[in-house]
Amino acid sequence: MSKYTTGEMANLCNISVRTVQFYDTKGILPPTDLTEGGRRLYTDDDLTKLRLICTLKTIGLSLELIKGILESEAPTKVLELLLDEHAKSLGNEISERQKQLETVEVIKKSIRNNAAIPVNSIIDIERTMKQNKKVRTKFRKLVALACVITLPTAAAITLWVMRGMWVPFAVVFPLSQAAALLLDRHFYKDTAFICPECNGVFTPPYSKVMFTSGTTKARWLACTKCGYKGYCVETVVG
Repeated sequence: MSKYTTGEMANLCNISVRTVQFYDTKGILPPTDLTEGGRRLYTDDDLTKLRLICTLKTIGLSLELIKGILESEAPTKVLELLLDEHAKSLGNEISERQKQLETVEVIKKSIRNNAAIPVNSIIDIERTMKQNKKVRTKFRKLVALACVITLPTAAAITLWVMRGMWVPFAVVFPLSQAAALLLDRHFYKDTAFICPECNGVFTPPYSKVMFTSGTTKARWLACTKCGYKGYCVETVVG
């Protein structure tokens, strides 16, 4: 069986040595063995695991979530569902881009031939532009609301720390928390979760989503269909 040093692991996965060491200190990738001088040694299985960790990082998973999934009862199924959702997202994006490209080519051909631009092509472009504008507008609103929530709280904390004025914080903090909960609830209104045990799609109570560990990719939940408890993968419905 091959043995790899920290440097070799880093080179094979195109990451820094410090990153490999960091994964060890976080308990997500401890070395299989140590040399007499205390140097870390890793196996082929460790290398496979590191490559998996790097892949999961690229699709937006946090180290805490990756560690939790790898230590859960059904890590393989959860990871498969996560990758399925990521592939679905990429497929939708590619399909949309391909439609846009085809529309642009039709319009270019019409212009070259001095022909009338097909109405359907114009409608497709307008629809795409409106959809993109809608997404951008929603994102800007979320950012703006987040700032509205964060800035007053930060100002109240500053007054408390710098001048000893705690009353503004006592007033602002509960309001900011309520606003944050409303914002989060709006974000999750089209969200459901896939159970890795029964493959069922379920929508848990909002309170269960908010007060459990996880991220926007997966959360520790109890499946309402089969009773499985563990990481369930987030998906979009509607």
